[in-house]
Amino acid sequence: MPIHANVPPPPESFARIAKSADADVVKHTLVSPLRNRGRGAQSNLSGRFEVFDREDFDDGWESLEGLPVFKTTVRDERAKSIITKNESPDLNFDRSINPYRGCEHGCSYCFARPTHAYLGHSAGIDFERELYAKVNAAEKLREELSRKKYVAKPIAIGTNTDPYQPIERERKIMRQVLEVLLEFKHPVTIVTKSALVVRDLDILTEMAKLKLVNVAMSITTLDRKLARQLEPRASTPSKRLEAVELLSAAGIPTMVMAAPMIPAINDSELEKIIDAAAAQGATAAGMIMLRLPGEVRNVFREWLLRHYPDKLRHVLNLVRDVRSGRDNDPRFGSRMTGEGPYAYQMQRRFELALNRTGLKKRLPHLRSDHFCAPEAPEDQLSLF
Repeated sequence: MPIHANVPPPPESFARIAKSADADVVKHTLVSPLRNRGRGAQSNLSGRFEVFDREDFDDGWESLEGLPVFKTTVRDERAKSIITKNESPDLNFDRSINPYRGCEHGCSYCFARPTHAYLGHSAGIDFERELYAKVNAAEKLREELSRKKYVAKPIAIGTNTDPYQPIERERKIMRQVLEVLLEFKHPVTIVTKSALVVRDLDILTEMAKLKLVNVAMSITTLDRKLARQLEPRASTPSKRLEAVELLSAAGIPTMVMAAPMIPAINDSELEKIIDAAAAQGATAAGMIMLRLPGEVRNVFREWLLRHYPDKLRHVLNLVRDVRSGRDNDPRFGSRMTGEGPYAYQMQRRFELALNRTGLKKRLPHLRSDHFCAPEAPEDQLSLF
């Protein structure tokens, strides 16, 4: 059973800022900025299912100075199944694929962080550095699509962790999955915040000709400095916009997601993001308000504490206004959009921006009637 360390306490002056800003934030210690360089999370608290909670502290002998930086490790995982089903009324798909567990992009607001606790890891820095690659994803996908009772419907990829995170350059699991989907002529929607998606333009272009693929590019901010703080290992905003242009020019329906919109941090950029999407040839645009489920609440609070301590109370109060007085509202129908005057104002601004630019709210429907499973060898027996 892994035991995770929560590292050095911040300087006294920093702790005082924290206490004056929001007392309930000062429950845990933050790691030294020198140890989590390039990471979004500011601590590495033990997972919620762990029996023991370990915290490193300075014993007066400068014992914390020799602690190593947090390095990324990737473990191979052989998945038992690859297509995950869901019944959420908030989602426009009922099945998805996640080639990786954990995400190196390190977005401080990522709603997928709590899932790492099921692996015995922290939702903090561990989520960004303890990664799992499903090396047999393409093999399992071929097996599941070949079942006689399988009915084709669009598969969503990138709804949990990003399929084009940095390790995809070496592993190429996402590309293998796309090759299988093209072979079976199966529809797919892709959500990413990485310009690496253009590497697979050859496959995506062929799928687009058959109306089998849509791509959604998440752009949180156009401010390069803020992007580096919020999502430290994701592609820069300019690279993402360049990817949108290339995808659109290749005939691939592309949406730009202004997500998440964070009160008093990036909400003023909503119209700029929509305008930039239209200028690069995007087909549609979307917007999602910030969500803070489970451990994400503390991860994001600590991020605010480190980068915007003077705004911490204001930002969290606005988040609670949108979420019916809570940090997170899990109810279907409101969790993506929020409620109240601030949420209404954001939705109205979004609609006006769409009307001005001519972008749509949704991408074209994908076709499932092209689906065709390759014939199995005549000597192969099947029980399904």
